[in-house]
Amino acid sequence: MTVLIMIFGSLILLAGIVIIINPEVIFGFLRNNLDKVGLHILAIVVRLILGVLLIYQSNVSKFPFVIEILGWLSIVAAISLSVIGRRNFNRLMSWALSFVKPFGRVGGFLAAAFGAFLIYAFV
Repeated sequence: MTVLIMIFGSLILLAGIVIIINPEVIFGFLRNNLDKVGLHILAIVVRLILGVLLIYQSNVSKFPFVIEILGWLSIVAAISLSVIGRRNFNRLMSWALSFVKPFGRVGGFLAAAFGAFLIYAFV
C-alpha cells in the first residue's frame, strides 16, 4: 500500500515540476477537458483513494498524525466535490484556472513540495 502512496507522490511531484516549467501543459489540458464528466469523477476518485490510503497507512509513515489529517482532508475534499455537483465543479475549476497567469508556478511549487513530502514520509 505504501507503494501506491509513493506512486501518487511521484505523480504529484512530476505534475508540480511540469507546472513550474510550463504551466499551460497541465492547465491547458484542464481547460480543454473541463466540460467532460470524467474530469469531475477523476477529481473525486483520486482524492478518495488517496485519502483512504493515507489514513490506512499513516501508522507506518514518519509523520503519522500529519498523514492521517491529510487523509481526512482528502476525503472531505472528495465528498465536497461530489456534493457540489457538476455545474458548480465547473464554475470552481474555471475560477481556479483564472489564477494560472499570476500564481500557476507557485501552485506547481506547492504541488511538487507536497509530492516530495509524501515520498519522504513513506521512504
